Amino acid sequence: MAQYLLDKKKIQALLQKSVPGIDEVIVEYIQGYLDDAASAIASTGQRDQDDDPIESLVKPMLDEVSSNETQISQLCDKFSKMLDDVEKEAEPAKDASLARLAAPVNMAAQLAQIDKATRASYAGTTDLAHKKGRIVASQVDIKKLKKAEARIAAKLEKRGIRSRYEASKLINENPLDDDDLLMKVNPVIDYTSTRDKIKDVKINNFDISYAGKRILTNTDLHLVYGRRYGLIGRNGIGKSTLLRNIAYRELAVPTYISILFVEQEMAGDDTPAIRSVLKADLFREQLLRDEGALNEEMRRLDEPQPLDERGEAMSKHEIEAKKNEMGDRLNSIMTKLTEIESDKAEAKAGAILNGLGFSSSDFSKPTKSFSGGWRMRLSLARALFCRPDLLLLDEPTNMLDIPAVIWLERYLKTWTSTLFVVSHDREFLDEVATDIVHQHSEQLDHYHGNFKTFWSTREERRKNQMREYESQMQYRAHLQEFIDRWRYNANRAAQAQMKVKILEKLPVLERPEDEKIVTFSFPDPESISPPVLYMDSLTFGYTPEKKILENVNIDMQMDARVAIVGPNGAGKTTLLKLLIGKLEPTAGFVHRHGRLRIAYFSQHHVDQLDVSLTPVGHLKKMFPGHVDEEYRRHMGAFGISGMTGLQEISTLSGGQKSRVTFAGLAMQQPHFLVLDEPTNHLDMESIDALTAALKQFSGGVVLVSHDERFIDSVCTEMWVCADQKVTRFAGEGIKDYKKMICPEDF
Repeated sequence: MAQYLLDKKKIQALLQKSVPGIDEVIVEYIQGYLDDAASAIASTGQRDQDDDPIESLVKPMLDEVSSNETQISQLCDKFSKMLDDVEKEAEPAKDASLARLAAPVNMAAQLAQIDKATRASYAGTTDLAHKKGRIVASQVDIKKLKKAEARIAAKLEKRGIRSRYEASKLINENPLDDDDLLMKVNPVIDYTSTRDKIKDVKINNFDISYAGKRILTNTDLHLVYGRRYGLIGRNGIGKSTLLRNIAYRELAVPTYISILFVEQEMAGDDTPAIRSVLKADLFREQLLRDEGALNEEMRRLDEPQPLDERGEAMSKHEIEAKKNEMGDRLNSIMTKLTEIESDKAEAKAGAILNGLGFSSSDFSKPTKSFSGGWRMRLSLARALFCRPDLLLLDEPTNMLDIPAVIWLERYLKTWTSTLFVVSHDREFLDEVATDIVHQHSEQLDHYHGNFKTFWSTREERRKNQMREYESQMQYRAHLQEFIDRWRYNANRAAQAQMKVKILEKLPVLERPEDEKIVTFSFPDPESISPPVLYMDSLTFGYTPEKKILENVNIDMQMDARVAIVGPNGAGKTTLLKLLIGKLEPTAGFVHRHGRLRIAYFSQHHVDQLDVSLTPVGHLKKMFPGHVDEEYRRHMGAFGISGMTGLQEISTLSGGQKSRVTFAGLAMQQPHFLVLDEPTNHLDMESIDALTAALKQFSGGVVLVSHDERFIDSVCTEMWVCADQKVTRFAGEGIKDYKKMICPEDF
């Protein structure tokens, strides 16, 4: 389809006149969309009255950014006239006058000739079979058919272009900069102008597919502004895909509702940490830039003999008029800066960074100096600082230690906008969520209350659904039996027909799906005599000047169930790597039994997987010598069953990748399992399955985790790693440890 370009300057002028202060992104968006509509009209020669681009997209978008309905209607009429002009240019000239025939026309003879020609031209190709058996030539007007097909093709192409303009281009491309992504997703930067609007999100009857798999079908989502929603569901069910579709506006979310999705760590550069957080508030940054530019211009006007834009000296009257104009603009900017409390911004950003574990000395460090986990915290800090209308979080506690998780819980409980968070941490959801959205069976079920309320009511709701389903099936069977028995009986035929109508009007109920049971299993190792694993006077530091661990003495036997806790950066992961021999101590030593087999689960295990392989291929590469059926059966024991075991690992969810890793650990038949944040990405059913498997495992377990319930269920003792020391915690459990490090006034 040839590209037809409308007058860009005219469209821009009309938009800026009718909607003063309209964002440049929206102007470019409408310009491109109108160009595509004009191109479609130029290609087909007529407008599609059933799918008017002005009414379906342009007018609703302008209504969201302006309250002047009269001006918007007049503006849309002008745009519509532009498209009418394109249609007139594309329409071939028609002679409307009547012409006198030179001679009479024999219509019967003409029809006979046409029929004969038609039969000849379509012989053996498009003849139609008549119901009585004779062959009938097609009477279709080929020119009209080609024109109709061209019109349909143009319409489909136009719809494809629309989807690219609306959101698909955002979901497919990799944004170069976090701020650029914010600008694209949120075209309305001045959030003070949208405070009086209704910010509930209501999306009805939508579908979502990913990689050819249906995620949601004909379902609804309703998020009330100011509520905090927890999204839960099994690994691979599509929770992150749902958030991504909302974030990139693949679903119909009004553009005046600002959205921010914390999905991945921010890119590192030379920007100081606190400055990267302050930059997230794009409106404040724009106001400060405008203020600086106006102050600079005012200083220029105070110079002797300032020049105007043409390079000519300005008169005193012109200087005063210019100063008055700039003074008014400065007053407007200062009013807005005061309204958004710009002077308190740095203090707020510092408080958020402190709460997430950053020290004051970290504020001035460039973002590229932080590890991926700490840059993830910076992404979270940016989101909390700019306070969008709809905040989307995907497993926000994965990279946090226990003090930071507690701080985040308390901070989010005061969140005044809408929160939609994916989490498998039950304690976190109990503290934060006011509502639960359960994703399953391609549907979304809404529950009021926190996770405990959901857990107690979910089974009751399922039982009610099953009772309703079974009751209707019995009623259907009863009706069908009556119909089959009396349909052809003259005395009962009317009653049977009435039963048929009742049966047709019954709503179709689907049987509630049975919950799939997830199981993990680690083989019991042969026993080995002590001493099994211990550290003696161990000291370690990545540099001689900075020690991480000093004079550590620990001893573990085959029945060990140890949780290592402590702040981030204290050396918990380093301690695990010293235990397994991945690092060597700078002083002291680690003793490991000669026959001891240790399986290690890293919190960055995904980086160690070859994502181009399938789960079965991964096991075959790591542990050759078995047939495919054995690998598939082993994967099935960890919830990777059916075709999932034959998909590329790159297409699996985070939780499914974790299961692949656990399956590999079990193949090692270890005496000791050393686990670093094993519950990250796992759904609740998988966490329960892992907990049960570790309880039954006869070997030793050493783990680092922030999941309170998991630690309480699996471990019998806790070691605190802090201040270069590793000491046994004397309290009763993780709750006592939380109270010790995070008192109520924390």
